[in-house]
Amino acid sequence: MPRTYVIGIAIAFAAAAALLPIGFALHMSWSRAVAVEQGDLQAQARRTLAHVQDLLDQTVAMLRSVDEMPFEPCSPQHIRHLRALVLRDRAVDELAYVAGNSVKCTTWGIPGYEEPLAPAQFELANGGLLVLDPVPVVSPGIRMVAVRYGDYSALLDPTRFTEKGPADGVQLAVVLPGVGMLGTRNHPDLVLVSQALNGGKLDIDEAYLSASARNDDLAVVLLEPQSEALGALRRERLFWLPMGMLAAALMIGVVVWLSRRRLSLAGELAIAVRRREFVVHYQPIIDLQSGRCVGAEALVRWIRPGGKTLRPDLFISIAEENGLMTRITEEVFRLVIRDMEDLLAEDRGMHISVNLSASDLKDGKALRVLQCMLAGTAIDARQIWLEATERGFMDVDKARGIIEQAREQGHAVAIDDFGTGYSSLSYLQRLPLDTLKIDKSFVDTIGTDSATHKVTDHIIDMAKSLNLLTVAEGIERQEQADHLKARNVDFGQGWLYGKPMPVPEFILYYRRNVAATQPPRRLPDAAA
Repeated sequence: MPRTYVIGIAIAFAAAAALLPIGFALHMSWSRAVAVEQGDLQAQARRTLAHVQDLLDQTVAMLRSVDEMPFEPCSPQHIRHLRALVLRDRAVDELAYVAGNSVKCTTWGIPGYEEPLAPAQFELANGGLLVLDPVPVVSPGIRMVAVRYGDYSALLDPTRFTEKGPADGVQLAVVLPGVGMLGTRNHPDLVLVSQALNGGKLDIDEAYLSASARNDDLAVVLLEPQSEALGALRRERLFWLPMGMLAAALMIGVVVWLSRRRLSLAGELAIAVRRREFVVHYQPIIDLQSGRCVGAEALVRWIRPGGKTLRPDLFISIAEENGLMTRITEEVFRLVIRDMEDLLAEDRGMHISVNLSASDLKDGKALRVLQCMLAGTAIDARQIWLEATERGFMDVDKARGIIEQAREQGHAVAIDDFGTGYSSLSYLQRLPLDTLKIDKSFVDTIGTDSATHKVTDHIIDMAKSLNLLTVAEGIERQEQADHLKARNVDFGQGWLYGKPMPVPEFILYYRRNVAATQPPRRLPDAAA
């Protein structure tokens, strides 16, 4: 990638690195402010529910005790005792003795007429009965709530249930589910109250924060305008904005560091080529029918100062952009010959595949270097297979000449990563190839419902029709191997068989495999 592109991309990433953390900090400030305010609202809802429940429990407990008094009903002593209870328990406004479905006497005395009782609407878990909007004997126009137990009834002002509710601005509803409102404050929006009860969770709706708490008898709903969270927002910003600015500074620093590293990596790579800071790892290639290891793909690794290992996908593109790829290919040839000469001389049916870059296919220099390196060694040229990606075949006429030269020298030539670039059937028909490598992306679809899972079989059929050997890359599951074997794919490689290994580890793997398997029915001699 040209230097100007790297600088342009770095500027874009630096801008994003500056804006994203600050935007995230602003978002988190608001989210946290809302969460804090809503947490407080939820705690208030639980406290209000506990207050209402305690009020009902205390009232029922008082009615239970008065129901056991030995006084003659509605006698002067009885009425005086009822008055004393009301004075002592300030939550209760009136007590009445009821029998025969009518009011017989109250703390105000014996009524001048018989007042029928309204039927109970709800039975509490503590045994009491609730009646909303009963008609008091005295001041019948006042809205009250009646709590009954046995032969007694207590009248309570609905404001008793909401007097310990939250501050002004917060709407409160104490609900008797399925019956009605036990008490309200600040005129709550009944639609939002219903939504909060049915949702059963905290959320932001209609510019309100909502919180609810409920038990077996009651439910409490609080509604607060979101604007009430602004006070918490200022506090949260004092925390989150400095964090966002610090993160922005760190990310900008990382972008600058990566950009400088990218720009300087080409220089480091040139030094690495001179110092020969490369090794080759070998990934086994398996004959699928017999399970026999018949070769390996040579994969270059860059051992940087300090011992860190870089895979080729992290530096090959930089090497190609800076004209270093041919020298790296030559170094790979040298390492393969050094590592594998004895093993290849021992087993003539074995081969090593070496990747060629697009630049290696332009002038044929790599082939001339390889020919010179093989001279005087025990390696047969047929044991070195050459692989090139589709990008290297873009200039078909020039690529044809290089491939023909390679095959004249005895090397088999494979097209690598087939199907992932600009390939077409015409490439395979016009180029004198020996082998087609099926890319891992197609192998991955085997055994799945992917829309492209059938493409793998079409590629195999196409290769067979052109009399090409086939190698499947990236085999990781046994079902993939079984499918490819059933389709008569010749070779396979992937983590199912082994990862890329240093040379001592690969040689040990190879000898163990050979000792445990039968030779394949045919030798991989594609160039012959």
